[in-house]
This record gives sequence, structure tokens and C-alpha cells, in this order.
Amino acid sequence: MFSPGSNPLPAEQENDWIGPAPQVMDALPGPKAEQLVRRDVAITSPSNTREYALVVKRARGSVVEDIDGNRFLDFAAGIAVCATGHCHPKVVEAIQKQAADLIHICGSDFYYPVMVELAEKLGAIAPWAGQDKTRVYFTNSGSETIEAAIKLARHKTGRKRIIAFHGAFHGRTMGSLALTASKFKQKLGFGPLIPMVSHAEYGTLDDIAGNLFTRHFPSEEVAAIFVEPIQGEGGYNIPPKEFLPALRQLCDKHGILMVADEIQSGIGRTGKWWACQHDDVIPDVVCSAKGLASGMPLGALITKESVMNWPPGAQGSTFGGNPVCCAAALATIGLVEGSYMENAVKMGEIVQSRLREMAERHRCMARSRGRGLMIGFDIVRGKNREQNNPDLRNRIIQEAFNRGLLLLPCGETTIRITPPLCINEAQIDVGLKVLDEVLATLGK
Repeated sequence: MFSPGSNPLPAEQENDWIGPAPQVMDALPGPKAEQLVRRDVAITSPSNTREYALVVKRARGSVVEDIDGNRFLDFAAGIAVCATGHCHPKVVEAIQKQAADLIHICGSDFYYPVMVELAEKLGAIAPWAGQDKTRVYFTNSGSETIEAAIKLARHKTGRKRIIAFHGAFHGRTMGSLALTASKFKQKLGFGPLIPMVSHAEYGTLDDIAGNLFTRHFPSEEVAAIFVEPIQGEGGYNIPPKEFLPALRQLCDKHGILMVADEIQSGIGRTGKWWACQHDDVIPDVVCSAKGLASGMPLGALITKESVMNWPPGAQGSTFGGNPVCCAAALATIGLVEGSYMENAVKMGEIVQSRLREMAERHRCMARSRGRGLMIGFDIVRGKNREQNNPDLRNRIIQEAFNRGLLLLPCGETTIRITPPLCINEAQIDVGLKVLDEVLATLGK
């Protein structure tokens, strides 16, 4: 049981505070949570992956409360989705106001102001803003955005082949799944997937130029290369600084579209609007979702104007660009632009500094890395910390939950830290103290 006392929210959320966290009153899951988990197991899809028995009643800012009254400090943000924190008052206000006026009319068939306003805003923050004009197509999710990007790339170039990277996660629908290469179980039993998709080693171009283009197919057959500027599910891998610029040059040389999957890394999470901007790289296409609307289901395919040349009817979505979701996204972008992107830089520096200090005390920690509040570190073993230790990683995440801290894994052995971008230093301090205690207990 852990109760640190007060750790306040940013000023604009103080009136919506639900109490300090962590505050765990008894063994987890509590009686109400345990009952609901049994009901869930009896009726919902067994494909759902649950890291631990968290049954949420409500959440505010960086705090989550379960149905038994336990409160948790959130270092996961719904897999980097709740960019502005849970139920930010300004996002909630935007949702409520829009819901009172218009919930749905279908943006593929008709027009409404909030969708156009959001598209214009995304154009203003696109990596090529000021250099090229922008086109935007709205979807419901990251995976759907990747599907649209595959179709657009083939349509635009007249080519069929797609290249992605080992360790990539681009989604689980049939097209995006063909690009995904992080865990074999995500593909097991679902083939054949869409054809003419190949994978190369992440962080180097040797496998593309020296293998794929010489042994398997000519570059003239490749429509697009999909890349995560920072790999997410694959383990929060940051490539060498020369990788993305070299990839941009290769794409230019061979007339290939460069598609940046910024679904997890975008909308200010790394301290810039898009992670590719850390390396001064301008892709042809950006795929966005997750943090775009602070928890509302919305994705966006953002391209240079010259790329999105498909005709009416080539692509559409009943719910993509839903008015309520667009309103949430506009509020989200305003908050990120106002202070939260800057806060991601400041809080990220604090987290990384503290993790380096902790690694000196805990030999099970290694390879801390990140940008802004997209941070990962590995759990290892061995005299030289050379062996991955996924079993211990999973136990650490479970024990952190037991003590009121929400964490998520990625890759084989990584723990990721992706709190809401509104998190403050007091909350960072409390959460890392809990993590430090867990590592001291389990990491011997």
C-alpha cells in the first residue's frame, strides 16, 4: 500500500482532481474488480491482451481510479493516447459542445466546419508546412490510417511493393498486419496477408540497397517505405541519427514515397509535433492517430498535396472525421501547442536523468533511451547486462501495478514510460520512487 499525499495537477485541472495517487487500499484486484474481470472473461473476445486486472471507473489528468476506489498514477496514458491527460476540462468541454450540435453526418458525403478546421490545423503543423500544401484524409484509428496509406501509395505511384522494417508495428488489420513485424503471434493463423510486402533491418539501409534491391526486386517496383521514426511496440528503438536522412535520400533517388508512421510518436509526445523533425526529415506522408484526439477514436492520413491525387470514391469512411472527435482533436492540439509539448521536453529530461541514476543502483536496468515523454528502458541480467530478461520485466510491471503505478511493456524486454503530456514534476517524482522500490525488491 502506498499513499504519497498530494501531487497536484496543472492549474487548469485542479478543480477536477479526484485525489492523490498512488493510493492502493488492499490487495489487487479488489472485490468489485475481480467480479467484473470474471464477467469480462465470460463474454469478450479472448484476443484482448490485459497486462493486469485494472478495472477503471474514472480518470483525471494523470490519475486513474478503479471501481474499488484505488487510485493509480498513470505512466501509460492508454498506450500514449491520452496526450492532454484523462478528461481534460477543455477537451471535455469541446466534446460536450460539439455533441450538442452535431454528432454525425458522414464527412465522406457532406461538409461541416470542425472537420475542415482540423484539416487546416494539421496542414499548419505538418512537417512540410510552409514548403508544400497539405491534403488530409480522416480515419477512425491508426491501423485504418496505415491501410489508407498503403492504398494511396499504390495509387499514386502505380507500383505495388511496400517495404517496412523488422520490429515494426503498424496495426492488426490485414493490410497493416502485413507490414507489422514485431511479434509472430500477431500474424499467426491469419495468412495469407496482402502480397508484395518485404521487411528490412531497422536503423540501416544496407538490407534494402544491398539485399532487397539486388536479390529480390528492382527499386522501380517499390511504391513506399513505411517507417516509425521511433519504433513503438518493437521496443522504443531510436535509430542512428543518419538513418532517416539516408532513407529520405534513398526514397528520392528511386521515386519511392516515404511514409512516417507517427501514430504513437506524433502530436508533441517527443517534444516536437512529429518525431521525424528531430532529424530534420520531411516525409511525403504522415500517419497520425493515438494522441491526436486525447482518447476519442480518430486517425489522420496527412500528405503533401501532390501525393493525395486519388479521385472521388477511391477512399471513404462512414465515421472517419467524426465531428465530436474532430472537436476533441482541435482542443488537444491547442493544449499541446500551448504548453504540453514544452512540458514533454522538461519532464522527459527529468525522467531520463532519474532513470540513469537508478541504473547505477539496479543492475537489472539497461539502455534507457527516449525523446520527450516517449521513453523506454530494458530489463536485463548477466554480469555485463547483456541478456534480456522478459520474465523479470513482466513481474516488475505487475508489482508496480500492485503499488499503484501503471506501466506497459513493449518489445521483448522493454518497459515504456509514456505518461500524459500534462504530468508534473511532483507526479514524476512519486512514480519513479515507486519504480525504484519495485526494482529494489525484485531486481536483486
